[in-house]
Amino acid sequence: MSPDLAAIGQRLKRFRAERGLSLDRVAGLCGVSKAMLGQIERGESTPTVATLWKIASGLQAPLSRFLVGESGVVHRPTSPPRHRDASGMIVTPLFAFDPVLGFEMFAIELPQGCLSESSPHAPGVIEHVVMLEGEMELFVEGAWQTLVAGEVLRFAADQPHGYRNRGPAPAKVHDLIHYPFSA
Repeated sequence: MSPDLAAIGQRLKRFRAERGLSLDRVAGLCGVSKAMLGQIERGESTPTVATLWKIASGLQAPLSRFLVGESGVVHRPTSPPRHRDASGMIVTPLFAFDPVLGFEMFAIELPQGCLSESSPHAPGVIEHVVMLEGEMELFVEGAWQTLVAGEVLRFAADQPHGYRNRGPAPAKVHDLIHYPFSA
């Protein structure tokens, strides 16, 4: 079991235990099967970013809660925590969730050909995407929009949305996520 998988599973299990939630209850809240949740908790399955988002949204928790825990310490020059999912998307937390400010921030890299679709986050969640390098398409409000380096887009993330890179090079973005609730 890789340390990354083990840590994500341990954080999910601890979060669930702190709130007295069964796997059945979490499955119902998140729309992720009890079997998949158990596999994640045991470090037997690599959850996609989309699956982690479903879990975080269902539990009304920030995504970084499962990627970096509650310490708030994220970036270390030697080895920042990164999560690569099956789509190839790489998510690196830059700022863990701050309950006072209500946000978290990620560096996201989408290799060529990558497609990552996300189900709606909790009501009121807003994403702010800043394109750093390359180009990508962002699916919001029922349509794909192309963003190139230097462009920004803010959107309501409590709707289906997605990221895809059909360009010739990796796309790199920063994604600041604002939560209207205190997690």
